[in-house]
Amino acid sequence: MLFSEVIGQQEIKAKLRNLVEHNRLSHALLLNAPEGAGGLPLALAFAQFLVCERVSAGESKTNFPAESCNSCPSCIKAAQLIHPDIHYVYPVISRKTGDKPISADFITEWREFISQFPYGTIFDWLQFIQADNKQGNITAHECNEINRKLSLKSFESGYKILIMWMPEYLRNEGNKLLKLIEEPPPDTLFILVTEEEAQVLPTILSRMQVIRLPRPSLTDIRDALVSRAGVAPEQARQLAVVSEQNYREALRQLQHGQDDWLGLLREWLNAILKTGPMAQVKWVEEISKAGREKQKQFLQYFIHLLEEAIRLRMSDGALADLPDAERDFALRLNKTADLAAQQAIVEQLNKSVYYIERNAHAKMLFHALTIRLYHILATGEEAVVI
Repeated sequence: MLFSEVIGQQEIKAKLRNLVEHNRLSHALLLNAPEGAGGLPLALAFAQFLVCERVSAGESKTNFPAESCNSCPSCIKAAQLIHPDIHYVYPVISRKTGDKPISADFITEWREFISQFPYGTIFDWLQFIQADNKQGNITAHECNEINRKLSLKSFESGYKILIMWMPEYLRNEGNKLLKLIEEPPPDTLFILVTEEEAQVLPTILSRMQVIRLPRPSLTDIRDALVSRAGVAPEQARQLAVVSEQNYREALRQLQHGQDDWLGLLREWLNAILKTGPMAQVKWVEEISKAGREKQKQFLQYFIHLLEEAIRLRMSDGALADLPDAERDFALRLNKTADLAAQQAIVEQLNKSVYYIERNAHAKMLFHALTIRLYHILATGEEAVVI
């Protein structure tokens, strides 16, 4: 995988390159990345960068490479996840009673999974290997195997690299790795990728150089959806918003990408402020037929528009990157509700998202929410009519 295939994270990529260029690379890195931010793709790209023959040859030159060549034998093997000096560890399951599974038992599935879902979650992975109700683990047997593999000399590269995905699934047996992490063989590199830094064993965490990845920007997610998934720019931006800049979540929501959230919101607010109870009941009936995920996405989109309206108010209309339709709607929201009302609505919407996640009755929730919004908006200067 190439750095250019990792969505956003330009500062982190530059930092990793600089560590290599100036020979300041720690032997133990922990990439702490929220779901959908690209922690695993970045680890894969960095491993390929380290074993790339062009990068190795350029380490002492003035013009240090910014990217692996993707064409030398080492890059080709790394891209196919078959490089003999790059090892992978990830949660696995027992296929039958008495098994002592290790990651290598699932390497074929792992390669296929990364090919299809480079931004996949642990849930995606366990579904992919048909775990059913089994929980994934990184076992004591795996730790013994790591100690064995990394005690060997490298085959082709100057580095021996271990990429461990989801070290939070490593329990107390992870203490078996402490000596290896503290006193590794020469040119051995650990890259751990976590979504929950606080869940990593403290004894391991204390031995790591932690690099925290932010979520990619809305623009990064939008552009990735346009270029990789063929999504129209406006739809891609909407998906980026409702997924809260989580690329994997945006892909999940793509099946709902044809939903016109802005039109649905117009209809709702007009029912609240103009057309009255019958229209409100009809609207609630329709939204109640949608699944919980779609209901959450819709409310999160409304929260996004309110936040943009507040920014628009505070910046005297200077929001150049807001699409025209959303900008016009945000301006109308600012005429309909003052700042205090907008903040009250955001609070109500966040509560509703919370209750939806906990299986609240949809009709009751949206009827109650409609009444609350009416009382918040009833004193506005003018109604929203689009």
